Amino acid sequence: RGEAWALIPLLQDIQEAFGYIPEESIEPIAEALNLFASQVQGVISFYAGLSLKPKGKYVIRVCRGTACHVKGGRSILRLMKKEVGLDEGETSPDYQFTLETVACLGTCFLAPAMMVNSTYFGKLSPPKITTILTQYGKDRGEDKKA
Repeated sequence: RGEAWALIPLLQDIQEAFGYIPEESIEPIAEALNLFASQVQGVISFYAGLSLKPKGKYVIRVCRGTACHVKGGRSILRLMKKEVGLDEGETSPDYQFTLETVACLGTCFLAPAMMVNSTYFGKLSPPKITTILTQYGKDRGEDKKA
C-alpha cells in the first residue's frame, strides 16, 4: 500500500520549507502517498530530526553522551538553560532559539560538545558558551542588533 519510500524525503522538504511539519499537512501527505495518517504521524514522532512544533531560528543541541557527561556536560547544559532562559525542548517566544538535548553528537573528541543548527562546537567552557551565544545574537537576554 502506498508510496512509503517517498515519505521521509517529503517530510524533510516540508520541514526545510516551514521549519517544522504543520499538523494540518499530515492528512494531505497521507492521501498523496496513499498511506494512513497514523503512518505519517508515526514516522514524524520516530525521527528526532522531524518536528510538529515550530523551532527557533537557532536550534541548540547539547550532547548528553557519556564522553560529554564525564567532561562536564551536565554543567554545560545547566549554564545553557540559564543563558538562553529555556528548558530542554523549549523555544523562545520570539522563535530565535530552541534548546534540545541529544543522546550523542558523535563528536566525543570535542567533549563537552553542542551544535547550533549544523555547526559543531566543542571543548566547551562557560566563557566559550557566552561567546558562541553572542555570535548568534544572544547578549545578556537581548537580541543583538546587526
